[in-house]
Amino acid sequence: MKLGIYLNSQHPESDDPARRLAETLEQARLIRSLGFDSIWAGEHHVTPGFHFFPQLALLQCVAAEAPGLWLGTNVTLLPLHNPVELAELGAFLDVATGGRFLLGVGLGYRPEEYAIYGIPMAQRVGRFVEAVEIIRRLWSEDNVSHDGRYWQFNQASIRPRPLQSPCPPIIIGAQVEAAIVRAAKIGDGWLIVPIPTTDQLVRQMTTYTTARALAKLAPSAHICRLLEVACAADEDQLLRRVAPFLIEKYKAYFSWGLEGLTLDGTATPQQQFRSLAVNRFAV
Repeated sequence: MKLGIYLNSQHPESDDPARRLAETLEQARLIRSLGFDSIWAGEHHVTPGFHFFPQLALLQCVAAEAPGLWLGTNVTLLPLHNPVELAELGAFLDVATGGRFLLGVGLGYRPEEYAIYGIPMAQRVGRFVEAVEIIRRLWSEDNVSHDGRYWQFNQASIRPRPLQSPCPPIIIGAQVEAAIVRAAKIGDGWLIVPIPTTDQLVRQMTTYTTARALAKLAPSAHICRLLEVACAADEDQLLRRVAPFLIEKYKAYFSWGLEGLTLDGTATPQQQFRSLAVNRFAV
């Protein structure tokens, strides 16, 4: 098992973004000095009330500040991207990290993000599957031609190519059954969100491993679980230091349309935190 840290890219709009960026890079240096294996960052757009640092730009900064670590996206909202451009950016990050880049991709769930990019949400699965194929081929082949529903091109080669052979792993974020099966079939691994309870996760893991076996694919070497972790001397300290931040974080996610969790608006902050944390967070 390897351990990494997911950087917080989301900060209140009232915060100084330059200061928060400097703190984030300081955290990256500390993560490296403490012996963690990897650093991850997420992606969101049009986030009212919050700064949200651009994912790939942030990871490029981290690559310079914390050399030797694996860097991963968790997740890149793949249907919003041109796969050729993303393949080029990912290849560059693989070079910048010395062959230690992991591309984690997902569908996303916010209509606002699709609207701002002018992409119908009804196209997201089709674009996702097609983009995975394009990126993998551009990373591992030269003179790639593609005639798909959403993208068409001839004799494309990217430079630089990734250092990893045949290419960096493409790890797919998935929560519902159909998405988990898709991740098993077309991905090199699975990114697990911090939403399912322990019992739900056991069932989801069975779905994933069964789908891999039915597709005659080897067990994946990249099963990554995103987990909220908090350390405190006692519950009172936990509620004072950690609960307010996590409650506000998940309130924002709920307002953006995140499914799979609910938060009782009439409950006390302590009750809200416990409802989120039980069988989900490591506290």
